[in-house]
Amino acid sequence: MQQVECEAKSEADEMAPQYAPAEVEQRLYEWWEKSGYFQPAEDDTKQCFVISMPPPNVTGRLHMGHAMFVALEDIMARFHRMRGNPTLWLPGTDHAGIATQMLVERSLRAEGIERKEIGRDAFLDRVWEWKGEYGGYITGQIRRLGASCDWTREKFTLQPELSTAVTEAFVTLHERGLVYRGEYMVNWSPALGTAVSDLEVDYTEEQGKLYYFKYRIAPAEGEEGDADDYVAVATTRPETILGDAAVCVHPEDERYKHLVGKEALVPMTNRRIPIIADDYVEMDFGSGALKITPAHDVNDYAIGKRHDLPLVNIMNKDATMNAAAAPYEGLDRYACREKLWEDMEASGLAIKVDPHTQRVPRSERSGEVIEPMISAQWFVKMDGMAKKGCDAVRDGSIKILPERFEKVYFNWLENIQDWCVSRQLWWGHRIPVWYAEGTDKFFVARSEEAAREQAVEALGADVVLRQDEDVLDTWFSSGLWPFATVGWPAKDEVSLKEYNRFYPSSVMETGYDILFFWVARMVMLGLEFTEKPPFHTIYMHGLVRDGNGQKMSKTKGNVVDPLETIDQYGTDALRLSLVTGVTPGQDVPLSMDKVVANRNFANKLWNTARFIVMGLGDLSAEERQALAVTEPMGAQELADLPLPERYIISRCHKLVGKVTGQLNAYDFGPAGQAIYAFLWDEYADWYLEISKRRISGDASDPQAAISARRTLIYVLDSCLRLLHPFMPFITEELWQRLPHEGPSLMIAPWPQRDDEPLAIDDVAIAQFGAFQALARSVRNARAEYRVEPAKKIAATVLADGAISEALEAEADAFAFLARVDPALLQFASLKGAAAAASADDDESSVRLVVGDTLEALLPLADLIDPVKERQRLGKQQATLEGSIAKITARLGAPGFADKAPAKVIEKAKTELAEQQEQLSSVLKALERIPAA
Repeated sequence: MQQVECEAKSEADEMAPQYAPAEVEQRLYEWWEKSGYFQPAEDDTKQCFVISMPPPNVTGRLHMGHAMFVALEDIMARFHRMRGNPTLWLPGTDHAGIATQMLVERSLRAEGIERKEIGRDAFLDRVWEWKGEYGGYITGQIRRLGASCDWTREKFTLQPELSTAVTEAFVTLHERGLVYRGEYMVNWSPALGTAVSDLEVDYTEEQGKLYYFKYRIAPAEGEEGDADDYVAVATTRPETILGDAAVCVHPEDERYKHLVGKEALVPMTNRRIPIIADDYVEMDFGSGALKITPAHDVNDYAIGKRHDLPLVNIMNKDATMNAAAAPYEGLDRYACREKLWEDMEASGLAIKVDPHTQRVPRSERSGEVIEPMISAQWFVKMDGMAKKGCDAVRDGSIKILPERFEKVYFNWLENIQDWCVSRQLWWGHRIPVWYAEGTDKFFVARSEEAAREQAVEALGADVVLRQDEDVLDTWFSSGLWPFATVGWPAKDEVSLKEYNRFYPSSVMETGYDILFFWVARMVMLGLEFTEKPPFHTIYMHGLVRDGNGQKMSKTKGNVVDPLETIDQYGTDALRLSLVTGVTPGQDVPLSMDKVVANRNFANKLWNTARFIVMGLGDLSAEERQALAVTEPMGAQELADLPLPERYIISRCHKLVGKVTGQLNAYDFGPAGQAIYAFLWDEYADWYLEISKRRISGDASDPQAAISARRTLIYVLDSCLRLLHPFMPFITEELWQRLPHEGPSLMIAPWPQRDDEPLAIDDVAIAQFGAFQALARSVRNARAEYRVEPAKKIAATVLADGAISEALEAEADAFAFLARVDPALLQFASLKGAAAAASADDDESSVRLVVGDTLEALLPLADLIDPVKERQRLGKQQATLEGSIAKITARLGAPGFADKAPAKVIEKAKTELAEQQEQLSSVLKALERIPAA
């Protein structure tokens, strides 16, 4: 590994009073990357931990979904790296066929150029130019999130070796009989000019119209038709009437049995079509009669196949009407709808138009209405691969987190349709199929040369080949991602070594919204081509929403920009905000209040370390280095320390075990919260305050300063290691300023080595817990009696046995934290008669009970100012007496008990009793106030 001079600040550098992320993040990230810390260690003795980054679109700009997956995957990568596992987090970008082509076409149109005018090759040159100029934006933005992925292995789905893998996959599937070409119903996007996947269609509830019209019954040969002889039919898309192939009724519907077998006349064209019966029709829905358009409706297509109906395609690929729609040829589908309906109204065929709420299919990419259309496409057979995908989850080879998504996964795979993998685009992996001109022959091959060899053998040397114009669905290439990116199909020793080392990967972490788009396809293709599951765990995170749980959208104006958030609050604050409180698969509300709180936590952590570092100033370099943490503290070493030190180290060791277990179980949210709570509530609020007394020299024992300084560094060092996967920048910066061993926190050992249990003193935890409870009780009493913060009071602690000894040993710390005068702090036996007498009879003291074995007495005279307290209680007495008098008068008023509702009377009586009880307490308190 290349050694690069550390770019972090050392303990010799002065620390500012506040953490400044902008001065730290880029400097540290560039140093980490230059140093090669993101690359997997060369260690054949340990299992590699591998994550394949979900490749963001090369057209993309960073959004909170990216920030979420980067934060979670970086936690995993940094954790396993510190655990000593060679770790590869493999990054890359996706060519994003539709999105990128749309973007470049838009750019060309701004210059007055259409894609088809310049031709395929020139257009692709422009796309590659665009990719060269802008394609690195998204990866640069991902770097700002602290992603510790190995950029030396960065992949792009259209780079040569991945194109080779895609070709190999397609050809292999064809050789296995799993790829075929056929005419089927697809989702056609007219603006994009391509078929799109079912998963790329969004269905929205929209207000539309339901058009009712007459389907006239065709007269027998030689007879005149009767205008009143018709079947009423309704449709939301009148233009499709021109492509109707039948009128369909239920076979048991008595209203229409006599019509089955007859013919009807298509409105405005008078084309004869059959009237058929099929139990798909619901007799009680609408008129009970359906128009069947097999070439332009998915359900009608299935009925058409059952009844051998013709496919009447009435639309061009740009959604204009074709010659089969004459006399409406050339009209846009919506213009045709209006003109056709006008004509039907003029011809007496229209019945009525009703408002109608309907589910409208829209392209996820372009937003336009999708047109179901028959089209010749390439398909992959899915049933066999889907079964393997189900089996891998059922037998435990792959685990899905959270488990509830297993049901969704199974349901989709068990009802899967064949996958339309061809797209009518130019940007993408060209389908490796060559057609022989003048014949119906085609050749699927790994190269044009191989296709020519097949063609010559089959048709002769003078054959002319033309490659398929279509490209493969982007999800086809990204479905190969876990294995194609690490050498598959391995053709040489180098590729084979890479493949065997890094495949299968360990975890696939991504959003639940692409479980079917991508994850299930990786599982199926991985099993098909490698006979191994591509990963053992699928971790699904939720969507990031705003602080109110609403989906972020530009329309609502509630989009939180990750880069702007980083600029204002720092990367670490954003990352911790995204992952704490996270439950797998649940959407994540992100409020700025949470980000601000985590920015404040970073500042608290910074100032905690600043206090420690400043306290090292009077030590020699050797003395400082002797404080560096090299190994976890053992039981004997722990036992020799005073109570607060034994407590905080034991609690730290418990935290290490807890967090280690949580991260191994992918419980990221609770792990981050546990570290946060320990550092803020226990380390900073309790032990740090105690250590200040020990280090300042106020304590009589000089060894206490040594133990405190060592404990401060040991616990903070351990916590920085735990927190590093969550907040990498501030933890590295602080670790470099502490006495430490090793070049970087990134590659420092995790604080628990090889799952060995850490030393824990449960007795010390219990005893210090009593210490804390007692101190809190005194603090609460001070707050209740409004004692001025600077005023120190007297106290008598009543305890016996070990707890008494432990508290007496820490009398100085207790007095400091509880704001008790050390000279007026006494210890007595809880069991002694004197203690009992004090507790029972001394009304001049406040008695605090802490559990069964610990009490304290606080002189009342120390807690209050008699004059001020009498004034305060006197005001309360007057208020209560006034209120009691009013309620009493109301209850005694003539007619109140007879006329008022029972609930009102009962409420008044309850209020009276409560206020009388409060008054009694106030009067007793007044009696106990010492004379001024």
